[in-house]
Amino acid sequence: MPRAFDVSTETSAEVAAVQKAFGTRDYWLARLAAYGGDSMTLNSLEAGPDGVVVVRTTQDVRQDMLPGGIARMLPGQTTIVRTESWRPARGGTVHGEFTIAAHGVPSSGRGTMVLEPVPAGSVLRVRGTLEVRIPVVGGRIERYVADLIAKEVPQMQRFTAEWIAGEA
Repeated sequence: MPRAFDVSTETSAEVAAVQKAFGTRDYWLARLAAYGGDSMTLNSLEAGPDGVVVVRTTQDVRQDMLPGGIARMLPGQTTIVRTESWRPARGGTVHGEFTIAAHGVPSSGRGTMVLEPVPAGSVLRVRGTLEVRIPVVGGRIERYVADLIAKEVPQMQRFTAEWIAGEA
């Protein structure tokens, strides 16, 4: 059964600045370096004149990156391909979708993202589901990944706000 997650985080960066960062190659390279080191690759970045941004990344999940119990459950070669798409909407809000496709493990994820203005900057809400189709242990892996997402979303938005501040 898929595991749902719902994470919200607020930062001082305004929606327009975050949207602009999401369409910038240097931003993605810095973010991937900060959160994945040499295990993450920027596959593609498309930023259209209409404000639509589509980014695809790949992460090589090495056994030494995972807690022992989770690492023992996964095969040796696992990669995760993430695709995010963002599009401007009314009222300064930006909507997004994401997909997660794992290779080497029968699993996937998908969801939506909304970036909205608030008086002190912006708030990002990420809602989605994860499914790991491994009998007996799939639920434990889903819980681990959902907990990881709950920690990483606020960290990445803080990184984004700091990156934007450094670009100003």
